[in-house]
Amino acid sequence: MNSLEKMLSLLDVFTQAAPVWSTDDLIRYSGCSRSTCYRYLKVLQDAGLLTPVANGSYILGPRIIELDRNVRLSDPVYTGGGPSMVKLATKTRLNAMVCILFSDTVMCVRDFRHPDAPEAMFARGQRRPLFVGAASKVMLPYLAAHQQRALYAKHAKSIAAAGLGADWEGFRKALAQIREAGHCITQGEFSPGIVGIAAPLFSGAGHVLGSMGLVFHHAKVPRSEFPKLAKAVMKAAQEATGRISSGAQGVDLPARAVG
Repeated sequence: MNSLEKMLSLLDVFTQAAPVWSTDDLIRYSGCSRSTCYRYLKVLQDAGLLTPVANGSYILGPRIIELDRNVRLSDPVYTGGGPSMVKLATKTRLNAMVCILFSDTVMCVRDFRHPDAPEAMFARGQRRPLFVGAASKVMLPYLAAHQQRALYAKHAKSIAAAGLGADWEGFRKALAQIREAGHCITQGEFSPGIVGIAAPLFSGAGHVLGSMGLVFHHAKVPRSEFPKLAKAVMKAAQEATGRISSGAQGVDLPARAVG
């Protein structure tokens, strides 16, 4: 990594499980000299990305909150997908979410939860693997062929474990089936009994950006209702795609799924 990458990587260690880091621990983690790490910390602190606390330790800074607000107000997928997501959740009385591709993962950017939502439901800011769960799998068929090949070359074992094919031809066949259906339904791939139904979201140029879906416990809805819910999800995703592509911040960038 170059020096900028090393500096920004310091932000990755701040998690819910480890929200406070001492200067000495950050120096050891970075692998840099003490003077270099101090310089990194000063830059991050001046930018508001880190805040010093007692005993020479740091926590994430308030600038991140400001950036998050800006995302909620201006991100095309967040703002374009929101109305359709809320409508879908209200109509079906089930939990809904909007996700995006983020390197080799999928990130939830917006969710709507009813009081009885599963505790393990994917939440805003969380990332999950690209090959597990409906919200992830439904994006794969719409990637460019070279992206699919690059993903298979890098993640063949994960793809096989996810039931998406034991070889390249099996992977292609699995993706073709999802694309033909226009949606994906999974159950129990992250948490026992949790069902996901998702459909893709696209940019104005037709590039897949993410997905919209429903999440619920299988005991809440009879399996015979799944096709009806899938149609509702696909309709909501189509409406959201229209807003995303026609918005002031229209997104026409290719999907980034081969990090």
